[in-house]
Amino acid sequence: MQVHSSVENLPAFTRSVITIGTFDGVHTGHQKIIQALVSEAQIVNGESVIITFHPHPRKIINPNHRLELLTTLEEKIEILSTAGIHHLVVVPFTVSFAEQAAEAYLKDFLINKFHPRSIIIGYDHHFGKNREGNFQFLEQNVATYQYQLIEIPVLVLDEISVSSTKIRQAIQQSHVEKANELLGYSFFFSGIVTPGDQLGRTLGYPTANLEYVDDDKIELGHGVYAVYVIINGVQKKGMLSIGNRPTLTGSGKKVEVNIFEWEQEIYGATIKIIVAHFLRAQEKYESLEALTLQLHKDEEASLKLL
Repeated sequence: MQVHSSVENLPAFTRSVITIGTFDGVHTGHQKIIQALVSEAQIVNGESVIITFHPHPRKIINPNHRLELLTTLEEKIEILSTAGIHHLVVVPFTVSFAEQAAEAYLKDFLINKFHPRSIIIGYDHHFGKNREGNFQFLEQNVATYQYQLIEIPVLVLDEISVSSTKIRQAIQQSHVEKANELLGYSFFFSGIVTPGDQLGRTLGYPTANLEYVDDDKIELGHGVYAVYVIINGVQKKGMLSIGNRPTLTGSGKKVEVNIFEWEQEIYGATIKIIVAHFLRAQEKYESLEALTLQLHKDEEASLKLL
């Protein structure tokens, strides 16, 4: 898959089959559209093209609203790279882009930049100033610009909307197994390792404290999780804790991971956390000894599940 970040330097696509959307999460609902895109491109012996936007349009239209993205741009690219797509075009989303007239969007952007053989789009897709462009507008221009318009079934669109809502709720409520089922893969995020208070070392469970790489990324609900950790291409097992560490009063919210069979210092490194299973809620223990005993049980549970 080729990734293009400038619409001014796009290649001359051959019988391009395009679809447009944010594809946040690239979950099982989105994957049905992608399968249809790939299939149609094979039928017409053309190239499959996904057009997406960065930043997310909502960040430009409503900058005070926190996005809570299921996938950052980098994560979206990572997932789509295995989907059999020929091209991913990441369009810089700006106020001026959002305010162009529907006719200009169609002619100057879609037609002149992509020369589509086919456009796969949903009935509820809107574009251009005041959202004046829609499926009916594209339908009215089929003869003028000589493309085939393929409608995404309503059931698929409804599934995408419902699934996205359910996934966000599941992640925030610590129901990670449910989220993973709807995503079609295990939820993951990236974090930068920062110095902590090193209490874990004294308990026999040293942890890497993490700061989310992207502030717009959705955050997991509080709790303890069995995870895989990717460090410089190496995958290890571990357990993740998110919460206010109730046994340690006044410690504040922490995101920290204990990496099994790992002793190297990784301060400043960016590591990937793949969240496989929810183990338990955050609890307050009467002593550090009781907490250590529970951490041992968490480790055993994680190793059984991973």
